[in-house]
Amino acid sequence: MLKQFLRKLPRKSQRSDSLDSAGTDSGERTSNSDDGVQCTNFGNKISSRLRVVKRVSSAVFPASIMAGSEAVEPNLAFNDVSNPQRPNLFISKLNLCCEVSNSSDPDKTTAEQDLKRQTLVELVDFVSSGSAKFNESAIAALCKMCAINLFRVFPPKYRSNTAVGEVDDEEPMFDPCWSNLQLVYDLLLRFIGYSSLDVKVAKKYVDHSFILRLLDLFESEDPRERDCLKTILHGIYGKFTVHRPFVRKAVSNIIYTFVYETERHIGIAELLEIFGSIISGFALPLKEEHKMFLCQALIPLHKPKSVGAYHQQLTYCVVQFVDKDPKLANSVITGLLKYWPVTNSQKELMFISELEEILEMTSMADFQKIMVPLFRRIACCLNSFHYQVAERAHMLWNNEHILNLIRHHRQVIFPLIFPALERNSQNHWNQTVLNLTKNTRKMLFEMDEELTLACERKLEEENSRLNEAAEKRKLTWERLEIAAGVKPAAANIIPPVKPTACHVAC
Repeated sequence: MLKQFLRKLPRKSQRSDSLDSAGTDSGERTSNSDDGVQCTNFGNKISSRLRVVKRVSSAVFPASIMAGSEAVEPNLAFNDVSNPQRPNLFISKLNLCCEVSNSSDPDKTTAEQDLKRQTLVELVDFVSSGSAKFNESAIAALCKMCAINLFRVFPPKYRSNTAVGEVDDEEPMFDPCWSNLQLVYDLLLRFIGYSSLDVKVAKKYVDHSFILRLLDLFESEDPRERDCLKTILHGIYGKFTVHRPFVRKAVSNIIYTFVYETERHIGIAELLEIFGSIISGFALPLKEEHKMFLCQALIPLHKPKSVGAYHQQLTYCVVQFVDKDPKLANSVITGLLKYWPVTNSQKELMFISELEEILEMTSMADFQKIMVPLFRRIACCLNSFHYQVAERAHMLWNNEHILNLIRHHRQVIFPLIFPALERNSQNHWNQTVLNLTKNTRKMLFEMDEELTLACERKLEEENSRLNEAAEKRKLTWERLEIAAGVKPAAANIIPPVKPTACHVAC
């Protein structure tokens, strides 16, 4: 019995050791070739999320799926093999492009890069011709190749936060490996847009982890890469309908982190451009999820200093929302007034332009709710000593829809605007602003002469009252100064001032 036990023991441990070694070897191999979500072996530097992805990578890109591709030499051309062999050749070429160059031998690295580039060109041409058959093996191989070549961690950014979107002196940084990256992106884009692609199979590999890693690439400083990512993500959103809620949530989380934590992200403009087309496809009535995205993500995006880098795309998204549901104009204008810049004139110009677009779609009922705080802010813009801000605020009167809104609510708006126009005519330094002020006053006079004259009389009365109060304060302070400097011997010359009288006068 003991012999039987000893006879069995080595075989069992040997089998266990072989399994462990096989698992270790396969794990080491997949870290470089079979891991479809983790592109390189970053060790302890990668995040916990990527380590979780690595544990399931063997299920996402199992090596058995690629086994059939080894039967065909990858250096062969597609025209040199028969049609039944082309799928295997396609997979072999994809596996060849998964190889990572060794920088220790520059000559060998250059040769490998040339071969890899030539192979990528062949793959793009083959998919473009429509001859590719994307079975599960091909889909897995292509996603693995794209993951290995594209997914990477970018170095920390040392650019100042205030410089983003405010100065144009800094040139964009271009990736030196773009020639190969562009081919990989082109191949992925053609794969996503392939007409005969089986979405049910492809979604197993273009999954949430894959999409998250794509979104991480929007941190690339190369504008060409961000532009390719924008097109690919839009294609994924259109093709994989099951992933749409996840894409919206993931983009929302990026915006939340940018607005409320870091204020550092290069790809906000591209993400908003994607969302602009997504918003235009929302069904009516809008879901509460979409309204929350407007109020909690898009409107707070007006706050960061770098809003100039993405304001055009942000305005488009906001306008799309208001176009879908005009009742949202009230929330948008209230948000603009909340985040209105105080010392940044360039942001103020952007806000006025966006405000004009929103007002063009605002109804009378909604305008009535926000017209008082709105025109108080516009009055401040009319008096701005930055002549471009003052000019832009005067230009609002050239918009027919806004002028119609003002005409219908002139009893409330004229008293708010007229004092600002009067101050401009007396104090502003810029001649163009003075001319615009004169034209605006003339426009108000033609719109309602009686109301304009009433506002003028009221302003004169107010100025007269303020002047009297100022003169009274001046006399009171003079009397206080005289009383404080009076000597006892001269008390009969200057009558003493009772403190109670001074207190009442003040």
